[in-house]
Amino acid sequence: MADGAALMRNEDGIAAVLGVLKQQFGERFQTGDAIREQHGHTTTWIENQMPDGVVFAQSTAEVSQIVKVCASHKVPIIAFGTGTSLEGHINAPVGGISVDVSQMDKVLEVNAGDLDCRVQPGVTREALNTYLRDQGLFFPIDPGANASLGGMTATRASGTNAVRYGTMKDNVINVEAVMADGSIIRTARRAKKTSAGYDLTRLMVGSEGTLGIITEITLRLQGIPEAISAARCSFPSVEAAAKTVMAVIQYGLPVARIELMDAMMVGAVNRYSKLDLPETPLLLLEFHGSDAGVSEQAETFGMLAEEEGGTGYTATATLEERNQLWQARHDAYWAMLAIRKGSDAVASDVCVPISRLAEALTAAEAKAREMGLLAPTVSHAGDGNFHATVLVDMADTEEVTKAKAFISWLNDMAISMEGTCTGEHGIGQGKRPYLVRELGAETLAVMGAIKKALDPDNIMNPGKIFLN
Repeated sequence: MADGAALMRNEDGIAAVLGVLKQQFGERFQTGDAIREQHGHTTTWIENQMPDGVVFAQSTAEVSQIVKVCASHKVPIIAFGTGTSLEGHINAPVGGISVDVSQMDKVLEVNAGDLDCRVQPGVTREALNTYLRDQGLFFPIDPGANASLGGMTATRASGTNAVRYGTMKDNVINVEAVMADGSIIRTARRAKKTSAGYDLTRLMVGSEGTLGIITEITLRLQGIPEAISAARCSFPSVEAAAKTVMAVIQYGLPVARIELMDAMMVGAVNRYSKLDLPETPLLLLEFHGSDAGVSEQAETFGMLAEEEGGTGYTATATLEERNQLWQARHDAYWAMLAIRKGSDAVASDVCVPISRLAEALTAAEAKAREMGLLAPTVSHAGDGNFHATVLVDMADTEEVTKAKAFISWLNDMAISMEGTCTGEHGIGQGKRPYLVRELGAETLAVMGAIKKALDPDNIMNPGKIFLN
């Protein structure tokens, strides 16, 4: 628990809950090995820890019903959306019940005049944007994977558009959640601002399922821009590219996206997506606005890039070419795995102040080279967030040890630069040792007190964020 007590498996409670849920949910409650493994699966190197059962909920009332059953027997509950998290968030270290909300996938309400909507947690970001398209609206947060909006809210996700539109914390107006005793709360109303009491919305956003299960989200929307242009520009070094990013931010240029790939990553993307980009560090950008505004942004960026040695700058407004570039960026994970066949990817997720980005990227590149590791890097450069992903042969214990040492060094470096060990992936299991280094024992004790008050039996996604 958050107070330091060791996690323990509750065999009797789990056995009782399995029987009750099977009776109540029939075929929507599964205990087969394959489905359990899927719901313990993580897209990272962390060991798979399966739940004891998986129940497919279809309403807030059903989630409340499930939680009340588990709470009465003190059995862990782990919320599951699409399983795209990267830090072991959906693992069940002492067993328990996985509550799969993928069938809670309805867009409940769209208020076009107010630029907001209300959705169930199983709606994915791509499904929402498809639903909104004919209304001239879109939801801007794009973490790359077609994640569920419930999971994106729970992990405080962001992604490629964050530099202009912010992260999930900036785009969630309120949530409905089932708490550890099965009670149902709504954290706010639909007004664009409020001073009514504690900001429980921000408390739930990023809580990683450790305080409750999010069952509805009210989200801010944006109007689809009149004009969109994508651009790319190559640079002689990651330092030069990062300095250009800093110049863009300081200039106040309202770019929608500005992504950086190092030379190794560009080469991988070329091979995987059949492109012919120069294999040097690259910035990918997107500009949103009016025709005149987008043209002016593109011209200004070209001037700033040239000052840092940028070459091959091209911009395009055609949908096909834009989609090709951004699909290649979103396929970067699969492209990097192809660099070294049979390897696993150990992802990092550090974020530093923009003024330190060039220094951090250069240091990370040098450290990986010094340790003899392959670590292609992509960066949401506009907000100082980057992912150096180590390609590891998991059967080679020495190499695994080196990879872990590199990730540890990287996290500590970011923290030393007044940055963070996680810009968007969350803490889960993978980042727990670094949270106390980043925030201090006193701050972590306050978090633990909140956890203890809202979840005294530590049944909501135990073993995440806190070391126990």
